[in-house]
Amino acid sequence: VQLVESGGGLVQAGGSLRLSCAASGSIFSINDMGWYRQAPGAQRESVARITRSGSTYYADSVKGRFTISRDNAKKTVYLQMNSLQPGDTAVYYCKAAAGGMYYWGKGTLVTVSS
Repeated sequence: VQLVESGGGLVQAGGSLRLSCAASGSIFSINDMGWYRQAPGAQRESVARITRSGSTYYADSVKGRFTISRDNAKKTVYLQMNSLQPGDTAVYYCKAAAGGMYYWGKGTLVTVSS
């Protein structure tokens, strides 16, 4: 199973970005999917998670600004990020649970300038 993230980049504070993560490989079904991020010198932290049925969970720091969604047919999860702040600067990683295992993407860099 491979996860490939896309959509990162440089944006000014207050701007928006939409991240995508596409899964490929021998997957019968994907259960939870989520986004994590890791800022320089910091530990990786959970940002948002979505279950197969569509229930969503967010870190307090992004509630009201980020929206996670998924397209099960496309095996893709999205993260719409609005009102971005310099503190959101990090490498964003996609994680998926499938077949009792967890899979990670290689990450996409999001840089928010002030």
